[in-house]
Amino acid sequence: MKSRAMVLEHFNKPLVQREFEIPFLPDGGILVKIFASGVCGSDLHMAKGEDPRTPLPIILGHEAIGEVLDINTEKYDLKGHKLQKGDWIIWNRGIVCNQCFWCKVAKQPYLCPYRKIYGINLSCEHYPYLLGGYSEYMILFKETDILKISTNIDPSTLVIAACSGATAMHAFDVLTEPILSKTVVVQGAGPLGVFCVVAAKSLGASNVIMISGAQQRLDLAIKAGADLVLNRYELTEDERRKRVLDLTNNRGADLVIEATGSSKALLEGLNLLRRGGTYLVTGVAVPQEPIPLDVYHNLVLKNLHLQGVWVSDSRHLVQAVDIVLRNRDIFEKLITHRLNLLQANEALKLVEERQALKVVLTS
Repeated sequence: MKSRAMVLEHFNKPLVQREFEIPFLPDGGILVKIFASGVCGSDLHMAKGEDPRTPLPIILGHEAIGEVLDINTEKYDLKGHKLQKGDWIIWNRGIVCNQCFWCKVAKQPYLCPYRKIYGINLSCEHYPYLLGGYSEYMILFKETDILKISTNIDPSTLVIAACSGATAMHAFDVLTEPILSKTVVVQGAGPLGVFCVVAAKSLGASNVIMISGAQQRLDLAIKAGADLVLNRYELTEDERRKRVLDLTNNRGADLVIEATGSSKALLEGLNLLRRGGTYLVTGVAVPQEPIPLDVYHNLVLKNLHLQGVWVSDSRHLVQAVDIVLRNRDIFEKLITHRLNLLQANEALKLVEERQALKVVLTS
């Protein structure tokens, strides 16, 4: 039995179609038939060699949904359901060691320095090879945290929960108090930003403001629940700040979430916050140029909470899946392109040229 996969063999070169013999499963391993694999902006960074975690060769793809074809162990999902052949599943993209300081003492497993991530730092050069979603089949290690899902949902709709969704829920999880009745600004209307809008409204935010430069994405943000959208190309930075102040009785937002992937977004975002507000940096995923920060005026004088958000934990995956299931129509609209597995290079190009909001590969 064989599996086709699209492999990154060289940075800044097209992915190459390769065929792998499906090996014997490792102890406790699970063989999954991939139904849908999301194309994340992080995949583009990896393809360009911008992510220092990326080994070569590698099968990209850390957001995937599939069917259990074979399982050689007794395994239960995150909600206590026994897994069987034929089950549809989604899984936590990262596997932690459960032994280090961050796993055991700090209770921050997403910071585990030994974390293995499907499609990000596991090379297809090593057994069991099929360790990324840009493939017809994947093999999951026994340590993988898995969530069984219903067979009556479009798998493509749910892939966002594996990465952007889980990261968004991690962001809200780090807050020290509820966002009920608060004003939230989201910078960036990509999959992560749109998920933050849906989650913020689900958690009780009274006003959610989206800032983006793409009108199509702003339109979707409105459908996702945004109360106000601000187009960066139509309004100056000062005009955008005034709109936020007008909505908050001249105080500023309670919470601002960076979901652009650019460190430069902080230069505007910090100025949109009220004194004592919170800024969450969720989208910056690769090393970037440093930015100038006015520590006194933008941080200390305002007594701000500035929080980085790095990846997610299994609890955040469970929460993200729940958000998607309760808002299926919104996340169906998020998918602008559905391509087959062998069109992975075209998919990455669509993401790079910003012609797509969410691309999903199917095999």
